[in-house]
Amino acid sequence: MLTQAQAAPGVGLDAFFKADGVAVIGASDDITKIGGRPVQLLRKYGYAGAIYPVNPKGGTIQGLQAYASILDTPTAPEMAILAVPVEATLQAVRDCASRGVRGVIVLSAGFAEAGPEGAALQAELVRVVRNHGMRLLGPNCLGTVNVVDKLVGSFSIALEQSLPPAGQVGIVSQSGNIGSFTMRNMAARGLGVSRFIATGNEADVDVADGIAALAQDPDTRIILCCMETCRHAGRLIEALDMARQQQKPVIVLKIGATEQGQAAAASHTGALMGSDAVFDAVFRRYGVLRVRSFEELLDVGHAAALLRAERLPTTDAVTLVAASGGFGIMMADAMVQAGMTLPQLADATQALIREAVPTAGTHNPVDASAQMSARPDILLKMLTALQDDSNGSTLVLLLALSLYNPRLRGVYLEALSRIRASHPDRLLVIISQGPADAVAEINALGIPVFPTIPAAASGLAGLVRLGQLTTLPTAAAYGGPVDSVDAAVFRNEFHAKKALAAAGISVPREEVVTSADDAVRSARATGYPVVLKIASEDIAHKTEIGGVALDLQDDDAVRQAYDRLMANARKHAPQARLDGVLVAPMVRGGVELIAGVSRDPVFGPVVMVGLGGIHAEILKDVALQVAPVSEEEALRMIRSLRMFALLDGARGQARADVAAAARTVARLSEFACRHAADVAEIDMNPILVRPEGEGVLVLDALMVPTSGHRPAH
Repeated sequence: MLTQAQAAPGVGLDAFFKADGVAVIGASDDITKIGGRPVQLLRKYGYAGAIYPVNPKGGTIQGLQAYASILDTPTAPEMAILAVPVEATLQAVRDCASRGVRGVIVLSAGFAEAGPEGAALQAELVRVVRNHGMRLLGPNCLGTVNVVDKLVGSFSIALEQSLPPAGQVGIVSQSGNIGSFTMRNMAARGLGVSRFIATGNEADVDVADGIAALAQDPDTRIILCCMETCRHAGRLIEALDMARQQQKPVIVLKIGATEQGQAAAASHTGALMGSDAVFDAVFRRYGVLRVRSFEELLDVGHAAALLRAERLPTTDAVTLVAASGGFGIMMADAMVQAGMTLPQLADATQALIREAVPTAGTHNPVDASAQMSARPDILLKMLTALQDDSNGSTLVLLLALSLYNPRLRGVYLEALSRIRASHPDRLLVIISQGPADAVAEINALGIPVFPTIPAAASGLAGLVRLGQLTTLPTAAAYGGPVDSVDAAVFRNEFHAKKALAAAGISVPREEVVTSADDAVRSARATGYPVVLKIASEDIAHKTEIGGVALDLQDDDAVRQAYDRLMANARKHAPQARLDGVLVAPMVRGGVELIAGVSRDPVFGPVVMVGLGGIHAEILKDVALQVAPVSEEEALRMIRSLRMFALLDGARGQARADVAAAARTVARLSEFACRHAADVAEIDMNPILVRPEGEGVLVLDALMVPTSGHRPAH
């Protein structure tokens, strides 16, 4: 028997999406009740398999033969929907196991989200299903829908009036209401849905299972996900990588971005929240587009579904067209702020635009004036010139009021229809707020429509991200040994840096001494000038107690500094355990970086890099990623910093050895994975990045043990 942690995500979910026979336990004649609605919806929409209502009273329910127990059904259904009270759920699951059911949906609430007793009952449900090789969805969930096969395992009110049209959008949501709201809104936009799954408490089946199942589903081309948290980081990562390999865009509305939102999500799901920035990093690594609002989920999801993976933009270049110079400027501002670029049009293209519309401004954005819509042939000639331009950009056309005018609407729809026929592979996007039937006609041509300029700018930037799925490198994976670290690394920076040096990270020649005479001897061996620093595991911030002396030029300065540092430590940290004083060379030149590792509660070791000083601490100019990272990924992290120019030779300065810095970050991430059981945090600050070709030096380092590791003394 496979446990959830052992099974690959998505395994066994065909029991919910391709079930041969469905039992509804707790079935009711009353279609307003949770037990009545699944029976009604299965019958209403024409599910072709056997439907077995189960109710202790037997008889008939909604015109179907009912059974007192699932053990009495003529055949064993592959899926069972449980709509029974909490106290009856465990026995119902046991009966399903005895009958050979493969998938159980528990709609009822009152489990882990309700307190310790409910959590214990939920754990027992999981034990039963895993002992029998079943999968369990829920509890406290809104179930599943396979639109293609009319298989409804849900009581969602979004299905009462109609089933969404069958299509290629798959939806997975931890929140049933948000997920069903997404399904209904997609249907209202005329888009078809393939599969829907709401995971609820995720006692067994989780959001990773849903993503993985949709990634492998031939009816699904795009995945929309509404996520509150992640319970199993490795499984989520595996599922996202499945979608990446299948070239299926994943768009995630991740809620709980603030401390208050995270607290609300935790109380709702009983889950442990990870850092929101770490989720962003994971999504970025696997080509997932994170959106920040429900409206953006719908807008970008709609556009991606229309374009499909093969037509998504792979370049950030846009050509902007409006009948007003003012609107063109607004479009340009929004696009550039979203990270898009505006290439210059070729001379031949500009000449063709002037032939079509003599009054047009032919730079990008194109001020086409009201003349562009005088006749369909004029508009078509201008659009053709733009689509034939060699820059390969996405053409973005703003229609502020034109679609509300019957004459102009006809002009635009005719021209758009003809340009799509003549240039089927070139991307064209419209900005318009309606009317709705005109937008639907444009969508039917395979042309996305965004309601506003900001929505179009952020939406196009997101589509570009999705369009680059094929270029994403395979994420680094740690396959080395996992072992303990010498407890001495937690005592002081000398031992910490010694361990880092063994991992291939460059550190200066250093020594810990316990007398002024030894300090002088070490300084002479090192070469003046030198630095002295107090060495103690109980003093993390040495400068705050006067525990650092810089730029010491001779023996007398070293003797005085040694005595001063020891006196300061005894005065300001009388309880601190003192190992002595560290003697190190005074190193100058280069740019300071900071790098470190912290432990995320969901994803484990996370590596961070940023510019040193105020850039990391005040400006928050840092990049992070789940460990390990390759040298190439570390280089991308460093290049993503807003102040990267300081490393890249700004204002005539020598370029820093960025390759050596990336190598250092990658080796740090591997060290963190190797010693994840013992080391909770690592801080390398500062890292001096010398001129190109001269490498880096880690000038200070601190390691913090995990709660389960306490160094011996």
